[in-house]
Amino acid sequence: MVKQIKILCVHGLGNHTDGTWEGRWEIAVRQAFHLPEDHELKFEFLNYDHIFLDVDLSFFETMEAAVKLGWSGLTSVFRPKRGLLSGITDRIRWTAGYVVAWCADDDFKKRSREFILSEVADKKPDIILAHSLGSLLTYDAFAHKDAEADAIRKVLRKAVYVTFGSQLNNPFVLKNLTNGRIGELGVEFWHHLFNRHDDVFTRPIVNTGANNFRQTLTPFDIEGIADHDATEYLGHQQTVADVWMPYAALLGANRRTVKSVRGMTRKRQKVQKALLVGINDYPNEGDRLDGCVNDVFTMSEVLQRGGMPASSIRTCLDSRATAKGILERMAWLLDDPGPGDELVFYYSGHGARYPEYGPDGEPDRYVETLVPWDFDWSEETSIADRQIYDLYSQLPYDCRLVMIFDCCNSGGIHKNGKPAIKGITPPDDIRHRELKWDMKTNTWVQRSFTRINKDFTSNTEIAGKYFGPQGATERIGRASMIRGLTEKQYDALKKKDVEAAEGAYLPVIIEACRAEQYSYEYRHGVTSHGAFTFNIAKILRERKRISFEDLVVETRKELADLGFDQEPSILGPSEIVKSHVPFAD
Repeated sequence: MVKQIKILCVHGLGNHTDGTWEGRWEIAVRQAFHLPEDHELKFEFLNYDHIFLDVDLSFFETMEAAVKLGWSGLTSVFRPKRGLLSGITDRIRWTAGYVVAWCADDDFKKRSREFILSEVADKKPDIILAHSLGSLLTYDAFAHKDAEADAIRKVLRKAVYVTFGSQLNNPFVLKNLTNGRIGELGVEFWHHLFNRHDDVFTRPIVNTGANNFRQTLTPFDIEGIADHDATEYLGHQQTVADVWMPYAALLGANRRTVKSVRGMTRKRQKVQKALLVGINDYPNEGDRLDGCVNDVFTMSEVLQRGGMPASSIRTCLDSRATAKGILERMAWLLDDPGPGDELVFYYSGHGARYPEYGPDGEPDRYVETLVPWDFDWSEETSIADRQIYDLYSQLPYDCRLVMIFDCCNSGGIHKNGKPAIKGITPPDDIRHRELKWDMKTNTWVQRSFTRINKDFTSNTEIAGKYFGPQGATERIGRASMIRGLTEKQYDALKKKDVEAAEGAYLPVIIEACRAEQYSYEYRHGVTSHGAFTFNIAKILRERKRISFEDLVVETRKELADLGFDQEPSILGPSEIVKSHVPFAD
């Protein structure tokens, strides 16, 4: 008897009422998906265009939406990606318009959710293919509590879900649809196909820690927006290798056994890893420091004293600590996270802060960045939060990431006879972005930038830790661009769904000083160290059980005793901040 494998196809944006997409998708899948002789494919096609027929978007609204999605999804934190928006096509513009309109309208989402779930319950697919906007609609439906209804839950837990050309991890979508967090779905397995050349506001999804999720890289680069084409994704050789061939293998006599093995929760031991970065020898002689490499060796010693294996600690020093080198090693640090893992990122070197352009082409906020060895104030050479949030924001909540920064972001200069300051000041052309000419006083004055999320919290101290003293800084490790809830919205959501209210993962962040202060070097005899690192290491050697919170308090006291005007600060989930430091055991 021939067994049918039912595939439900959910299209992306565009008018699909002409019926041409169905044939192209079916051909692409049949060519890539080779079944055993006793199986056959049955295709069902879900068309949701009717839900969008009543949405009337003007040219201005679609362009504004394209700017929102394009700006929020850019890797550049220094300037708008002018090539994308100046050469924008109608299809990209309308895609952006509908994505933004759908994300912003709860009734819109409710209608699409009910339609999607009704079709899934009726058609009972074995495989669900969702492209572009279709991936947003299906994810929203499958992640909603309505998907827990028996008729739907039973279908989904046996279904393989495949998303491609998806805007799901675009910062704007994350912020407005998922509260910054991509949840684990109740499907048998979720494959996410990512093409780095796809310009239609897509982003990779990494480090979720979910056992039933895998991202597959499917690179193809075709002129125009053909690198967003669904059939290219479906027929890609990596899709064949990671999706179609394994599924076909499950259709044999041992299907039940193989499925149970794939669905098993991995039994793994706790992983400990650390990446330690230190830069003394900056190319510009005036920027050079003395103690950062010593700091790295000091932290490595402290971690090993606390039980972390030497083989689990990687260092990146001086000219090897380029932006590319640091990012590659951060990918290693945060790869394949699991419950109970203990991960440490430590940085000793310069920090910086600069004014950044917003979606309207005007400077509207500050951005913190670490200063790699090859830093030149360009987008390619920075380590800002927009370039690393992908790596940490989806980490499992029970994975512990500690980020320690011995640098400052207030700028600074070296003065003869004074301790070296671990921060650099922007050149005048960069600094000009934050200034304006005041006609009344005939002087240059600071611009007033927009607060990033003015209603995020009524606690001014916490607001400063997230967004800086003026509330207008994207700070490293905070994932501020995907935290969109106000305090009132957060409180309301927490009453309904505690897990959904948690949002993006928040590391434990320990910094050498407050946002408006300087971090200094300290000369201990003839040996230079970061003043902060020297004292934090001293305390960790002396105190075998100490909480993160107390560690920062004690370090602050030690620095004050040495005459340093810098106050270390800490931010993180309160239960972890109050817990003991694992590498002080």
